[in-house]
Parts: sequence; structure tokens; C-alpha cells
Amino acid sequence: MDNSTVITKDDLVALGFKTGTAYNIIKQAKYLMINKGFTFYENRRLGAVPRSAVEEILGFSL
Repeated sequence: MDNSTVITKDDLVALGFKTGTAYNIIKQAKYLMINKGFTFYENRRLGAVPRSAVEEILGFSL
């Protein structure tokens, strides 16, 4: 995985997470971004979230 600023489910699977876990992490990250005021992430078809949101959920940097 490169040093991009967004993370997708496929990126998380490539890091070793199971598919279902990767979906849940993306879902939690989208919810986190919505709570921060970024209503853009309410789109159900959007599958990319900021790396910082995923790192905040996981508790470590990627």
C-alpha cells in the first residue's frame, strides 16, 4: 500500500484484516467523519475514508 491519504476496504484487506472487519472499520470511519461534520460521508456508495480516521479507530498508525 502506498502513502495515500485515503483508505479503502481493499487496502485494509491487503494489510491482513478479514473482509468483514475491513467493512466494519470503513463504516466506523465514515460514522466518525459524519460526526465531525463531513456530511459527504453519508453517501452509502462511498468506500474511501481518510487515513487519519482509520488510524483513530485502530489506535495505531498505518
